[in-house]
Amino acid sequence: MKTRTLVFLIALGLTLSSTSEAAESRWRIGTPIMTYWAGPPMTDATAQQMAEGGWNLVWCKESELDAARRHGLRAMLQDGLISPKTLDNPEAKAKLDALIQRVRKHPALYAYFLQDEPSASQFSDLGRLVAYLRERDPHHLAYINLFPTYANNKQLGNEGDTVTAYKEHLRQFVEVVKPDLLSYDHYHFSVKGDHEQYFLNLAMIRQAALDARRPFLNIVQACSWTPSMRVPNGDELRWLVYTSLAYGAQGLSYYVYCHPKHEGAMAQADGTPTELYRAAQSFNREFVAIASQLQPLRSLGAYHVDMVPPGAVSLPPDAAFRLDPSPSEAEFKALEPVKGFALGYFGKPGSKAKPTHVVIVNLDYKKSATPTLVGPGRLAVFDATENRWVTGKSNRMDLYLPPGGGALLRIQR
Repeated sequence: MKTRTLVFLIALGLTLSSTSEAAESRWRIGTPIMTYWAGPPMTDATAQQMAEGGWNLVWCKESELDAARRHGLRAMLQDGLISPKTLDNPEAKAKLDALIQRVRKHPALYAYFLQDEPSASQFSDLGRLVAYLRERDPHHLAYINLFPTYANNKQLGNEGDTVTAYKEHLRQFVEVVKPDLLSYDHYHFSVKGDHEQYFLNLAMIRQAALDARRPFLNIVQACSWTPSMRVPNGDELRWLVYTSLAYGAQGLSYYVYCHPKHEGAMAQADGTPTELYRAAQSFNREFVAIASQLQPLRSLGAYHVDMVPPGAVSLPPDAAFRLDPSPSEAEFKALEPVKGFALGYFGKPGSKAKPTHVVIVNLDYKKSATPTLVGPGRLAVFDATENRWVTGKSNRMDLYLPPGGGALLRIQR
């Protein structure tokens, strides 16, 4: 009976699933994502600059996909048709179908851009669009970016204090939209000081991504767009890159690459690279190299030593990886920079997984650090520049970490 029913439904062009259920996605993240928000039109010159800078996902219109392909870049497609409103307009819907049919096999296509910072009230419509795109092109990402923790209840569309409202926002997003990737933005560096919710936001996204078994992407600050925010320097940018890695990010995006009325950024209005671009050239490649090593693993914990900011967790006394000597505890103060170290533990997926890898980050972005890391076995450190492991002589390793910098280590097999 079930077989005959299925054949009949297929003959009608239908399936046994309801229209609200998403088709199975066959998208996989592949190379960890290095991208940006707000950039110039994708010409060959722009694509070459981004490829040389270590970016691997660029924003394109349909007419710009070939430029991305010529420089070995993946593309995020922007088009006004990629909107929930399109599904309620037969003429526009037909145009969207034609667009998908034209681009779905383009070698540069990686993702469709849907929306930035939606309210929870929009999740149902976005879930419908994600399912629609996935049914017609299951190999490419339907990309949506979320608000940070400091968005208000009206923006989120959820009630409660910061943690309650944001946790509910993430739960609804995962359950209703069924995304393949979690993405959010959080801008940390103000003129008055550093935002106290950075690690809270990072921790909540990390947990939501783990629970949903999805990768996550962090959009970090690379400019100033208002007098209240400052332009981060290269050491602060490195801090953003390595803290994201320690918490398990598989993607990083800079706000912005180049955009009117934004100071700093990666390029000037005429396309001239800035100091931040030159700093990011190295950090981008380090991020992709380290995130690639961590991709087969699972984030098992993210811990702090010395100073524990809101949302963060102290390193347990019986931790597999620890510092010797262990720094004394320091009090966290709002707007002041976080000090100490962050240690991100990683290991094979499984309920009884033990940490085999650790990302250690110097949380002081004003001066370097020389910690000694102790592990449960002989240690090796990953050279992210040369993309190779360097084996130590024991379970102790002396490290040099530049301001805001970090390192990936593992127990030597």
